[in-house]
Amino acid sequence: MTRDARPVRIAARMIRALGAGRMVGAWALGLAACPAAAADQVLPVPVATIYAGDVIKPTMLRDQTFPENYRPRLPVVDSAARAVGKIARRTLLPGETIPSIALEEAKLVTRGAPTTIVFEEHGVAISTLGTALANATVNEAVSVRNTATGRVIQGIVQPDGRVRTGQP
Repeated sequence: MTRDARPVRIAARMIRALGAGRMVGAWALGLAACPAAAADQVLPVPVATIYAGDVIKPTMLRDQTFPENYRPRLPVVDSAARAVGKIARRTLLPGETIPSIALEEAKLVTRGAPTTIVFEEHGVAISTLGTALANATVNEAVSVRNTATGRVIQGIVQPDGRVRTGQP
């Protein structure tokens, strides 16, 4: 008998002696005893309670490791960068993941607050003051009342907080 054939014969004897079912069970137990190389998930969680209406700052979050098989009930924020600068829509508890629907963009234009209306068309720009009639974020349409004339104007919120009307 060659040296390479010997382990095969020993395994065949063990299968006959233990029975096939017991051998499979022993094999499964052997696999269960081996540590799995699991890639843990790192998700941001609040350090302390964040209340509805609070703007999220980087110091309010920390990274926490969750097991690979962790599956939250709702889609959650996967990085702190996606949460910073947004407003909490509801109370967020420390150590718990942050549901994506619990955050909203910061409103650049708020209802009742004064804002600048800019009319731009064919290179001509005219600006005046107005009062926002609703909350709005960047690139969102909003109605604004012109304080000089009292007319309601529709415009698009710009990144600097102004409301642009007219054709670009």
